[in-house]
Parts: sequence; C-alpha cells; structure tokens
Amino acid sequence: MNIENNIILALDLMDILDAYEVAEKISNHINTIKIGYPLTLAEGLKSIETFKENFDFQIICDYKVADIPETNSKIANLTFDAGADGLICHGFVGKDSVKTCLDVATDYKRELFLLTEMSHPGAKMFLQKSADKIAEMGVAMGIKNYVAPSTRLDRLATIREIVGKDSFIISPGVGMQGGNPKDTLKYANALIIGRSIYEAIDPEIAIDKIINSLK
Repeated sequence: MNIENNIILALDLMDILDAYEVAEKISNHINTIKIGYPLTLAEGLKSIETFKENFDFQIICDYKVADIPETNSKIANLTFDAGADGLICHGFVGKDSVKTCLDVATDYKRELFLLTEMSHPGAKMFLQKSADKIAEMGVAMGIKNYVAPSTRLDRLATIREIVGKDSFIISPGVGMQGGNPKDTLKYANALIIGRSIYEAIDPEIAIDKIINSLK
C-alpha cells in the first residue's frame, strides 16, 4: 500500500456523520483510514461504501479476525465484498485460520495484515509471548503486511527483524497510548493514529502537527 504521509487514521467513532466530518477535514493530508468494530457495529458495512464513494481513501478494516477457518472466510468475504482494501487478522488462532483470510484476500486482490502483537499493556500477559512465532508463521506463509506496536519499540524492532526489510508494518499506539511518531517510523512503514486526531478540537490542525513533526 502507498500510504500518504505514513499516517493511517483510526476512525473509531460510532456515528457516521461524525466520522464523515473528521474524514472531510483530513482528506487532503492522508489517503488511508482504518475502520474497526465501533463504526461497523454502529452503522454497518455500508460505512465502508460511504467513504469509498465520497473520498479517495484506502480502507483497512480492523476486525482482528480470530475465529475458525469457516467463520474467518465469511468475515473476510463480507469485508472485501463491501469494498475494503485491507483486513487485519489475529495470528494466535493458527495457520489454518490465517490462511483462510489470506486466500480470500488473494482472491479479491486485496491486502491482509497479520497482527503480531497489540499496543495496550495487557498484551504483555499472553499475546507478547507468542508474537515472534506469529511473525515467523506469517513469513513462512508469504504474508507481507504486519501490525506491531509503537508503544514498545524493542518489540517493534524485533518484529521488523523477523519479517524483514521488504515487509510492510503498520503500527498502532502513537499519541494517546504514548508511542512516538518519529521513533516508530524507524521500524514501521506507517503510523496508526486515532484519538489524537479525531478527538482534537480541529483534526486538520492535529494531523498537520503530526506530519510536521516527522520532517
């Protein structure tokens, strides 16, 4: 993916009009947004179509797909059929479940992002212990896109080492969770930023400050 200014907006609002307003304000600065369960559960998959029809956005759906292969297949098909350009899936469920998502993404000629480790403190309890093996599994499967945390740069650096310089890493945790944008981009290809932008008094000013801080 070509991600403008190395920033993905995590649009975790629950009202389509509020989300649309934020998107409109920042649309001249970035070309990629991430939609998760909050907006999808509140407004339905049609929210993807709303942004695809009215903006020139690439849309990554952050559904952290983590079920048996048959269910993963249904989720992935529905997501890509609705117009998403990318889908995030968990790796801890194992190769068979991840492969189902990868196969569907390949059929649609879209992107699959493998989540290795999350950015919140609780991820250290269980997920972090398996993150390296998840990344190794992804490499063995030929997956090129990964999600790894900006809140723990040592872990982000380790995931980068495992997946290699040619893989594409997007990194959550910048801003409200404490991740540093410039330091994160030493290892990641793009930042995932949400509340620091959409909760700002002026989202356009907020995103402009972030972009300038990266220069």
